[in-house]
Amino acid sequence: MSKLQSPVPPSPSCSPSRNDCGIAPLTPSPSPGPALRPRAARPFSVVVAIDFGTTSSGYAFSFTQDPEAIHMMRRWEGGDPGVANQKSPTCLLLTPDLRFHSFGFAARDSYHDLDPEEAQNWLYFDKFKMKIHSTSDLTMETELEAVSGQKVRAIEVFAHALRFFRQHALKEIKDQSSSVLEGTAVRWVITVPAVWRQPAKQFMREAAYLAGLVSPENPEQLLIALEPEAASIYCRKLRLHQVIDLSSRLIANGIEGDASHSFDSSFRQAREQLRKARHSRTFLVESGTGELWSEMQAGDRYIVADCGGGTVDLTVHQIEQPQGTLKELYKASGGPYGAVGVDMAFEAMLCQIFGADFIESFKAKRPAAWVDLTIAFEARKRTASPGRATALNITLPFSFIDFYKRHRGHSVETALRKSNMNIVKWSSQGMLRLTPEAMKELFQPTINNIVRHIEDMMKKPEVQGVRFLFLVGGFAESPMLQQAVQAVLGRSCRIIIPQDVGLTILKGAVLFGLDPTVVRVRRCPVTYGVGVLNRFVPGRHPRDKLLVKDGREWCTDVLDRFVSVDQSVALGEVVRRSYTPARSGQRKIIINIYCSTTDDVVYITDPSVRKCGAITLDLPEASGPERREIRATMQFGDTEIKLQLHIQQGDLRILILLGLHLEAGVGEGLLEGDACHQLRVLIGKESGRVSGAGTGGKRGGRHHRSVYMYIYIHAKA
Repeated sequence: MSKLQSPVPPSPSCSPSRNDCGIAPLTPSPSPGPALRPRAARPFSVVVAIDFGTTSSGYAFSFTQDPEAIHMMRRWEGGDPGVANQKSPTCLLLTPDLRFHSFGFAARDSYHDLDPEEAQNWLYFDKFKMKIHSTSDLTMETELEAVSGQKVRAIEVFAHALRFFRQHALKEIKDQSSSVLEGTAVRWVITVPAVWRQPAKQFMREAAYLAGLVSPENPEQLLIALEPEAASIYCRKLRLHQVIDLSSRLIANGIEGDASHSFDSSFRQAREQLRKARHSRTFLVESGTGELWSEMQAGDRYIVADCGGGTVDLTVHQIEQPQGTLKELYKASGGPYGAVGVDMAFEAMLCQIFGADFIESFKAKRPAAWVDLTIAFEARKRTASPGRATALNITLPFSFIDFYKRHRGHSVETALRKSNMNIVKWSSQGMLRLTPEAMKELFQPTINNIVRHIEDMMKKPEVQGVRFLFLVGGFAESPMLQQAVQAVLGRSCRIIIPQDVGLTILKGAVLFGLDPTVVRVRRCPVTYGVGVLNRFVPGRHPRDKLLVKDGREWCTDVLDRFVSVDQSVALGEVVRRSYTPARSGQRKIIINIYCSTTDDVVYITDPSVRKCGAITLDLPEASGPERREIRATMQFGDTEIKLQLHIQQGDLRILILLGLHLEAGVGEGLLEGDACHQLRVLIGKESGRVSGAGTGGKRGGRHHRSVYMYIYIHAKA
């Protein structure tokens, strides 16, 4: 049991004094060592994983009776010429009255076919996942802006997309399964970047609830998987013929070959092998670990770099033999260094040539044509390679050429000449010709960020001695990125790329759903604690923290730490604390949750500390002088945090299960708006009986009398 944290700021319903709702520790002893809590098993029949990416998305599934077979989703209609598509572009189309119309290639093609004037009334969303990462004050009311400029709540857009995947996945599973599938027989897994904070993870969970994937009453039916972690889980299953070893491709007998030629030929070969594999949509995985791991010894470390469309995530793992579980050695890190950075550089180049005002006007007036232009660039971007000596042609839509001439009074060719941008040429066939120098200029800033981030990671003491670097994610297909990583890091570790690099995360997410215990130890990304009142100790506590209440001297604003940043936490580890209301007749208790990116914090007023959640408890009136006890248990080590409160008042005991995995969650993961919940929990005199937990809690047990307690959950992103 342990200490407490300082009182919380006043709430409108609280007394004017900010400490009237405070809590004090019952036991000021240090936090005990975390204890393991066993995970309850659930008999799911099938696991469905949704890889919700910035640029492309898809799903895969596996039946629990045949876990070594992973089935990829049915091949999508549409696609880009020359590009193998196993997943669908992450784009969504809503009608003018905000109804769902289509997703993926169908959304893109339908939007393209709309009349330019009509298109301005439709809502087309593309690469909208990045909004969740870039929004610092994410709430349930956060809006997304469509290409046409119209806005809609982000939670609704994500729910539309998840509902689409749910319908398609269940239909395909039904076609393959002879048995009737109950709704609760499916375990769902949704992937998110490891660098996402808890609010973004909770946002995806709320969107899944809204989409009908699972019910808030069955939160364990949905798992949130971290993308680089999922990739790592799959990589440990790889056989030697399923990977490309860039080190062996580039250096033979100690002599470096033609790097650009090696990259081009090796990846063409890998893509051809992948196309052949895709004739069958079922992939078989090893029952244990793959051949690649036979080269690793106990204690060997490896990095997985998930280079996706929006973000790049790094995770450092160690494989534990003989059980094959994984241990995280350093907290996940990364940033917005995904492939969309190259798209943004291309748009910046267009603004430099044609003027930012024109580009913004064209996007607003001809949104469908702008989408066509970005699609044309995306297709050509994938063919860029360091060994290419010829220019890449980007077809400009006729409406772009016509709109520019009417807007500026001269041709796009004239604009190119006036811009003095010699690395971009004009073709009389209506195309921009991007020279190899131009493509390098577009790729270089994003690639430099990725390489620099991996280098910085490898300098950490916990990471030194890494033997393997796995490049995964859609952007890892780029020979431009491969060569840059190999040139800088190839002599310090072996760089491995799975042949089905774009599907690595999706397959790993299925494996994670089949066995969520595979990652045994994780690192906490931030320091978590609660705000409490401690007995004031002269000489130890600053005088400005002194609070005198009912004749007692308290030190306010103390941070009672649950777990520290980068601390190793085993799966299911719990930290327990016991608190009591600061005053005997207190009717309201507020437990504030705080987090910090550092571990040297003492008070909640320290610069790096921010409030990330609060639990407000309205308690029944005390029936006697008995001490009221609140026991808090926080469970770490999972991809989400869980909290359990046990409240005891005399012979009245109440168990409340809260968590980031529930709508009534606590911690960084709660959102303002619709996610600020009021729970009406039915309690009674029966010891240990719980009548309600979370929203829609079921009644249970026998009660001598009915007493209701209201729990208000608030949070800040």
